[in-house]
Amino acid sequence: MSIWEVILAFVVVVLMLVALLANVLVLLCFLYSADIRKQVPGLFILNLTFCNLLMTVSNMPLTLAGIIYESQPGGDQICHIVGFLETFLTTNSMLSMAALSIDRWIAVVFPLSYHSKMRYRDAALMLSYTWLHSVSFPIVAASLSWVGFHHLYASCTLYNKRPEDRTQFVIFTGVFHALSFLLSLIVLCFTYLKVLKVARFHCKRIDVITMQTLVLLVDIHPSVRERCLEEQKRRRQRATKKISTFIGTFILCFAPYVITRLVELSSVVHINSHWGVISKCLAYSKAVSDPFVYSLLRHQYRKTWKDIINKILKRSSINSSALTSESHNRNILQLNE
Repeated sequence: MSIWEVILAFVVVVLMLVALLANVLVLLCFLYSADIRKQVPGLFILNLTFCNLLMTVSNMPLTLAGIIYESQPGGDQICHIVGFLETFLTTNSMLSMAALSIDRWIAVVFPLSYHSKMRYRDAALMLSYTWLHSVSFPIVAASLSWVGFHHLYASCTLYNKRPEDRTQFVIFTGVFHALSFLLSLIVLCFTYLKVLKVARFHCKRIDVITMQTLVLLVDIHPSVRERCLEEQKRRRQRATKKISTFIGTFILCFAPYVITRLVELSSVVHINSHWGVISKCLAYSKAVSDPFVYSLLRHQYRKTWKDIINKILKRSSINSSALTSESHNRNILQLNE
């Protein structure tokens, strides 16, 4: 193995460990908190977490083995199953993010009618479409034998070995990425920009009220006035940062891989194998960022996993104190004897 392959293998191992830990934390929060389970977005986050966990335990290990051995890990049947899962899970993750953005758009733009427009039944219908959409492309690819080990990405994925099917495979790949990556990106941009517009409008209203209050309170201390102005600035930046994170991580993680897949279809451009694996690692990194972007950094999830940790620590401290008292009583009995 070259130094590049050692580095890439190390990166995949780190991604596997962090993605597994972070997504398990999200799953534990979902199972522990009844409030999270009651919320409609929790269904989309649960589906996204499921996709990320399955990607972590099925696709990442085989990619790691492909980097180390520089050949197909396992037999053809295992590779076909993993390649099928890779196409399904990637599409499902993208559409789940688009569903989350639609939920936020309805909640912010139509707050009074949110509970009537986004019910559990509506969320279940959206998830049903997500699954049907996601499973249709790998079924077609598997039926046409377009799934296999691709040395450029060191992983089992969409791959055409027959030159006579090149035109059909190019059309299929273009349609697949247009209806998965591009469609999800358009939905993300449309919904979150609408959310940002509403957030900025409310920030302006709050700023006007704040400035009017500061003008009326002539005896207010300068430090208090300064803190109010700083809070105004942070409020304006908060929504922009969140929405930039949602859209930015999606583009940063998936765009290099999708562009590489499309450029690869052209026989004119030569793609370095190291870049192919790097772009694949960037796509895998979405399984690492999703738990933090959509769940763990939110107040409700932070509070839930802190409650879980406190409960575990409290239980362990109770057990340790019980053991200490028991050993103390045993020692007293021994002395009395």
